[in-house]
Amino acid sequence: MSTPVNTFRIMLLADPGLPTRRVNSIQESFSAEARRLIGDEVSVYSETRMLKIRPDDTLDLSAVREIDDENEDADAVIMLTEIPRHTKGHPLISEIFPEQNIAIVSCPTLGAWATKRRIQKVFTGSLLRLLPEGTGPDPEKYDARWSRWQDTERGTALGLFAHTFTGGPRTVLGMVLGNDPMRAVPKLSSALAAGAATGAFGIFYSSIWQMADALSSTRLLLVGLAAVATMIFWLILRDGLWDRPKNRSLATVVTLYNGSTVITLLFCIMVLYLFLVLAIFLGALVIIDAEYMSTVIGREAELSTYLHIAWFSAGLGVFAGAIGSSFDSGVDLRRLTHGQRERQRQYTQGA
Repeated sequence: MSTPVNTFRIMLLADPGLPTRRVNSIQESFSAEARRLIGDEVSVYSETRMLKIRPDDTLDLSAVREIDDENEDADAVIMLTEIPRHTKGHPLISEIFPEQNIAIVSCPTLGAWATKRRIQKVFTGSLLRLLPEGTGPDPEKYDARWSRWQDTERGTALGLFAHTFTGGPRTVLGMVLGNDPMRAVPKLSSALAAGAATGAFGIFYSSIWQMADALSSTRLLLVGLAAVATMIFWLILRDGLWDRPKNRSLATVVTLYNGSTVITLLFCIMVLYLFLVLAIFLGALVIIDAEYMSTVIGREAELSTYLHIAWFSAGLGVFAGAIGSSFDSGVDLRRLTHGQRERQRQYTQGA
C-alpha cells in the first residue's frame, strides 16, 4: 500500500493590476525554488483578490484567511498588495505573521524597477520564515543588502524594512508604476481634444508667431512648465485627488500617496503636452509658408522657429482649452491613484 504524499500548499494572493502581473511572472520559477528548498511535494496556486482594509486604514488579515478558507487550506499564504506599507518610520517591504502562516508583501516598496529575481528573493525569504524552525535553509541567504528584518509594532510579527534613505523614493516610484500612468494618458482624451483645438490657433495667427519668436528659450520653457503645473493643480482640485490623513499615524503614508499622485499626473500631462507640440509642429510645417513667416517675424524662418511656435501654442492650448476638462469617466479617476483605490477597498468591505 502506497504512502500518501505530503503536499505543502502555498497560496499566492495578489491585488489586481501590477501585483497580479508580477505574481504571474514569477509563479513558475518560485514554485521550482520552493520545491527545491522545502523538499516536500509543493503545490503553488495563485488568485487575484483585492485585500480589504478596515475603516482605520489598517490591513484586515481576517479577510486573507477568509479567502484561504474558500479554497483548500494552505500551509502558507503570501499576499502581494499594492498598498504602500510604512511603520517605525521606515518603508515596510514584507511582514510575516507566523501564527497565521501569512506574509504580506508590499508591491510599491519593492520599487518601480523590481526585477523578477528581487521579487522572488523577498517571497522566498518570507516563506522560509513562515516554516517551522529547522525545516528549510537559512532564510538570511535570501536577504538583500538594502533591507533588514526586525520586529514590528504588531507583537509576534516580523518585518522586512527598506533602507531609510532609499526606501522612500523607491516606494513613491513603485506607487507611480502601480498607477499605470501610460494607461491613464488615453483617459485624458477630452483634455487633449480641448488643448489641441485651442493650440491649433497658433498655426493661423501671426501675432502668436511673433510672440513665440520674441520669447527666449528660457521663457518658452517656463511657459510650458507653468501650463503643466496649472493642469496638474486643476485636476487635483477638481477631482479631489489630494488625500488628507485621518490621524497623525497615517501622515507619512498619505504623503507618499500625494507624492505618487503628483508624479503620475506630471508624467501624464507631460506626455500630452509633448504630443500637442509634435502635432502643432507638423501642422505648422505643412500650413505655414516659410517665406511668408519670414516677412511677418522680420527675419528668416528656421526649423527652430516652427518648434518655438508649436511649444508656445501647446502651452496656450493647455492654459485656455484644457482647463475645465477632467478624466473621461469616474471609473478612470478611481483607478488612477492609490488613495482613490483604497477608498474602493473600504467601500467593498462595508458593502
